[in-house]
Amino acid sequence: MCGFVGFVGSGEYDRQAVVDKMGETIAHRGPDSEGSFVDEYVGIGFRRLSIIDLEGGSQPIHSADGRYVLVFNGEIYNYRELRQELIENHGCKFQTNSDTEVILQTYQIYGKETASRLRGMFAFVIYDKEKHSLYGARDYFGIKPLYYGIMNDTFFFGSEIKSFLPHPDFVKEVNPEAVKMYLIFQYSALPETMFKGVYKMTPGSYFTYENGKFEETRIFDATFETTVRTLEETVDAIDQSVLESVEYHQISDVEVGSFLSAGVDSSYVASTVRPMKTYSVGFEIGGFDETQYSRELCDILHITNQSREISADDFFDVLPEVQYHSDEPHANLSAIPLYYLAELASKDVKVVLSGEGADEMFGGYETYLPSRAGNLYRKIVPGGIRAGLAKAASKLPKFKGQAFLERNVKTMEDSYIGQAFIMDNDEADEILKPAYRSERTYQDVTRPYFDQVKDYPEVHKKMFLDMHLWLPNDILLKADKMTMAHSLELRVPFLDREVWKIARTLDAKYDVEGHETKMAFRKAALTHIPAEWADRKKLGFLVPFRVWLTEEKYYNQVKKYFEQDFVATFFDQELLLRWLDDHYQKKANNCRKIYTVYSFLLWYEQYFLLR
Repeated sequence: MCGFVGFVGSGEYDRQAVVDKMGETIAHRGPDSEGSFVDEYVGIGFRRLSIIDLEGGSQPIHSADGRYVLVFNGEIYNYRELRQELIENHGCKFQTNSDTEVILQTYQIYGKETASRLRGMFAFVIYDKEKHSLYGARDYFGIKPLYYGIMNDTFFFGSEIKSFLPHPDFVKEVNPEAVKMYLIFQYSALPETMFKGVYKMTPGSYFTYENGKFEETRIFDATFETTVRTLEETVDAIDQSVLESVEYHQISDVEVGSFLSAGVDSSYVASTVRPMKTYSVGFEIGGFDETQYSRELCDILHITNQSREISADDFFDVLPEVQYHSDEPHANLSAIPLYYLAELASKDVKVVLSGEGADEMFGGYETYLPSRAGNLYRKIVPGGIRAGLAKAASKLPKFKGQAFLERNVKTMEDSYIGQAFIMDNDEADEILKPAYRSERTYQDVTRPYFDQVKDYPEVHKKMFLDMHLWLPNDILLKADKMTMAHSLELRVPFLDREVWKIARTLDAKYDVEGHETKMAFRKAALTHIPAEWADRKKLGFLVPFRVWLTEEKYYNQVKKYFEQDFVATFFDQELLLRWLDDHYQKKANNCRKIYTVYSFLLWYEQYFLLR
């Protein structure tokens, strides 16, 4: 696990000095070593966290003939098989035992087909010294980040956006088109990031850059194709694919630990790995700490567990740092416990396994459950009345049935945007100043995905959308950025191309049935963990931000921030403060709206006012 930076362009500046400064911004991704390559066309920098071939895996790595230069972030789990194939079928000779060199020699044989031959998590770029061209790729699910942009005739690429900032040709500017969608989704949902002119490479794609032309080609898409199997056959297929993937994900020359929560996903992983060390976090407030479940499972499995509790002060103190490491504003509350979890694990190990991706692959969210009541409600109650009831419900303290009213205003395709829905189009425009409003709606973002899967069952439509938006832009983004902030490599065995070959073929009834999510997956997990863990309802990281905002100390802390002059550049401060007061006085539950705006402002302060 590492990080890289780079650019293609000419200019009146010290190219080596610029590469060095760019690399310094991502030193946290690779504290073990650094390297660079500079010529009159490109500048490439690298920071390494040594995991495989500790002595021989330094980067950038050069081909034997000197023509190609590669930088790579991630792990290739089938590199041994690829290496053997290259030796036996093509006579390749290797100077190292690293997966990095395998990518480079694969490219020399297979060219643009390279990315489709890799099993793992990866982002890499190869420079051709003769053609002065680039070839790069991002893994199938978007586990590893890859950003790019073109400004002032310079092409930028790298593992984190912050690495572009030291370059003299980079222009730092907020992307006004992205702000509204962020307020709705809680993450940056557009291909163009919150930094104007900077883009996210599409997961499952490769790119070429030559003669000033950028071209992206898709090689993988998360489509479903049902295969007829009995439930017993399905459960066995899931378990076998998970066991194989977990085995591959343990390939390392350093110790591998595991994150462990109260849920089935991480428990399934930990029970098959049986790591020496597991790690958990919770909150110092009743009802928000489930670390006891982690300790109980570890007692059953005879493995060790370390945990820590997070206080309200801990939470608020680290918010600016979390936004800085996220690159873009990110309002998933669970990023903070994940930050502390990574900090805890990094004191012992360099690699941890985690359970991300199981919900999207196997139907784990409550929102995937069929709603006969919702379908009937939408059929009987006129749309205007549904809209009025939903708007009124959103302004009230939390009550039973509130989510039902808010989710059933429109058809599923017009209302479902994924696992977070902070505010609707009109609310976002209302809180924003005119310069940051947009005619674009969230339906404009989601509709192209739903149009691709018109004939899918409803649950697979939702899963398809989440795998393209929520998973890479929220779940995997925070997983990468929060762990890398502590120089820790996170591996996600469920997000493996061989596991996906099984997951994509499941009948919808094996994903969700009745009131049970991840039905077949849970039965597979039952062969390794007790029913109490396999059947536990998904909880995620429970964060008591809603409670803290009703306490005077934290209410005043947020209020003081909302009253700053720069806030008025983006938001209607009067309305913003009204949201805060109504929540503090328990007239409404506005915590998610408040946190989303608060996160944006902290991000803006970090990148535009302080750095």
